Amino acid sequence: MSNVTAAMVKDLREKTGAGMMDCKKALAETNGDMEAAIDWLRAKGIAKADKKSGRTAAEGLIGIASAGNKAVVVEVNSETDFVARNDAFQDLVRGVANVALGTDGTVDAISAATYPSSGKSVADTIKDAIAHIGENMNLRRSAALSVDEGVVATYIHNGVADGLGKLGVLVALKSTGDKEALNAIGRQVAMHVAATSPLALRPEDVDAAVAERERNVFIEQSRASGKPDNIIEKMVEGRMRKFFEEVALLSQAFVMNPDLTVAAAVKEAEKSVGAPIEVVGMARLLLGDGIEKEETDFAAEVAAAAKG
Repeated sequence: MSNVTAAMVKDLREKTGAGMMDCKKALAETNGDMEAAIDWLRAKGIAKADKKSGRTAAEGLIGIASAGNKAVVVEVNSETDFVARNDAFQDLVRGVANVALGTDGTVDAISAATYPSSGKSVADTIKDAIAHIGENMNLRRSAALSVDEGVVATYIHNGVADGLGKLGVLVALKSTGDKEALNAIGRQVAMHVAATSPLALRPEDVDAAVAERERNVFIEQSRASGKPDNIIEKMVEGRMRKFFEEVALLSQAFVMNPDLTVAAAVKEAEKSVGAPIEVVGMARLLLGDGIEKEETDFAAEVAAAAKG
């Protein structure tokens, strides 16, 4: 227990919503390993899988740009939402997205590319914007999708302006069919991705480490039933099948019509498109996902400032 601190217990409680004593026991059982403690709580049915629910926060905007059969999505962060509503900041994000179209879509390539209106690199243009706007900001993430034939459909959720919002999705569809009809089903699938946040296109594409972690949690949960190993194995396999169905895009129930899977809905759309459709890629960026905003006591800050 000596390696388990009160701060660790508090952190685990905030991440899982579990009780203080449960968190303390979980950390003791796992020698202070935070991720293992989260899994221990999940296996006991004490914590939810979404261990960081309510803790991811950052300001800024998601920007999307598209041209021809290619589209990009970028995340540019700022310190406050006030700056995110600033026209200059919105122009910057829109400009960065447009520059990204001429690159391979990686952050490094975009940062090094020339920003037309400044004649400088994107990285230096952002530095200049920091000095002008007076707030720290950065290009954090990006993604690009393209197809030889077909469309890359886009969707912005919580939009604040054209191509700008809090959540951006790209879905690449390969097809020789009607572009307008193809884009229509592509946008619906993109809206589905925004709502369900799938981990991969297909079950076999799910990261092996993620799948193994889930399997281990299911094994621990099933063992609690006291059933023999051969029954536990069948229980785990059944739960893994359900897990893959829930996290793989094409096997998920389509939000627009839950009677169909996404794969079946795309197949159905081939009638209006007039050609086979293959979903070949997706990208989803949620503003601030994975960033924990530092919690501050505003009253204490004011008091400290008054004393200073």
